[in-house]
Formats: sequence, C-alpha cells, structure tokens
Amino acid sequence: MSTLTLTSLQHIPIIRHGDNLPDIVVNALHENTISLEDNDILVLAQKIVSKAEGRAVHLATVTPSQRAIKLAEKTEKDARLVELILQESNQVLRTRTGTIIVEHKLGFVCANAGIDHSNVSSLLPEGERPGNAGEEWVLLLPAEPDRSAEIIRQEIQSITGKRIGVLIIDSHGRAWRNGTVGVAIGIAGMPGLQDLRGEEDLFGSILRITQVGVADELAAAASLLMGQAAEGTPVVHVRGFPYPLHDGTLQELLRPREQDLFR
Repeated sequence: MSTLTLTSLQHIPIIRHGDNLPDIVVNALHENTISLEDNDILVLAQKIVSKAEGRAVHLATVTPSQRAIKLAEKTEKDARLVELILQESNQVLRTRTGTIIVEHKLGFVCANAGIDHSNVSSLLPEGERPGNAGEEWVLLLPAEPDRSAEIIRQEIQSITGKRIGVLIIDSHGRAWRNGTVGVAIGIAGMPGLQDLRGEEDLFGSILRITQVGVADELAAAASLLMGQAAEGTPVVHVRGFPYPLHDGTLQELLRPREQDLFR
C-alpha cells in the first residue's frame, strides 16, 4: 500500500528580508517532532521566499511609464502596480477590469505577474500596520525560483545529512476552470514532469502520450494545507512521494509556445 503524508509545519515565524529560511525550516521540523528522511520533500510558499530575498517593493518608489498609465486606465488598476507588472513580464496577453494576464519573465502565464498585496503588511514597522498602510507594499515573485529552491535544499541537506527535494509554490488561476490552485514555480532535487511514455497500463497497452505534472500535483496538495488567508503555515513536509527523486526544473512544466493552443 502506498501512503503519501503531508504535514503543515507549525511555529514558522513571520518572515522578513534576510531571514535564513533553511535554519527556520529545520528548527520548525524539530519543533514539530519530524526527523527528515531521505526522499522527503519540503514545500515552501512563494511568499516567504520572496520576503526573505527582499522582493518587496513600496509603491511610492515606482514611477509609472506612459504605457503603464494607459494600461492602468483600461484595467482600473494602480499605475505604479501596472508598471511593476510590465517590468516582470515578457508580454501582456489579455486584460480586463482588475486583471492583467501576462507571460511572466519566468516563462509561465499568470495574472498580474504574480505580484501580491496580501499578507505583506508584516514588512511595515510595528507602528505603521493599522489600516490600509500595507497596501502600499507589494511582493514580487522570486527572481530565480529554481535557484532559490536549490540553495534551500543544499543548506538543509548540509544541516541534516538527508537527500531531499524542495518545491516553491504559488497560487495560479486557470484559463479553463474556476478557482486558484497551487502550482510549482521553483523545483530542486525532484522531478517536475514524470514521463510515463513507453510504460504499460493495467491492461498491457503501451502509454504513448502520458506525462504527469507531478510537481504541480504535489503543489496543489500542499496548498490545501497552507491555505490562502490567515493560516500561517507556509511550509509543508512531504513523505511518500511516489516517484524517484532526481534533479528537475520549472522548465519541464512549461508548454512551448508553438504547442500552446490558448495563445
């Protein structure tokens, strides 16, 4: 019998710029009485990685371009935020009131370049948090999430001596379904895509096209435990991942533009 166990780690403090995430995660594992084993995986919310890496921007420091001003008028968004969206994107694909769909510089399609307002007010000094002051701060995605995941993985492996995988996830909407789901944006020490082509199905037929987005499947499961509001559990420990660990990257999950029927 196969068992997959996901455990959200309690006692993760509010993360700030410069915090050592590997040390924080290892301490949380200890406080949750979890001893890492080979082939375990740690799933981290993008937000804590971005905070630790200093990816927060105060909108007062942003000067919008004319392009941003025009797009802001069309979408009824803050022109300073739109400027950041443009800076973080390769291309604007679709727009509507309140939303700008882009191809992010990292290669995937998402809303508003993944820039987030929620749970960012912790970046403010204690005396400035009441009211809507936090809305002046936004959080960009990590600049190189695969690299971030690899650094975290190597440091935790150095501390614990265990071979693990690390996944950084974010919440994305989908063009063909309602609701956001957790997706992988940074991968280290684990596959992003599991290619089952050439294997037999239950009845002996050879699989010809089946490739499984295992990193996204795990990201969605972990996102259930992390939640989307005030849960405060941005790290999930995983045991029993049903595929062998090996080096993977986000690129495995990105459909080439020439095969993308939605663009």
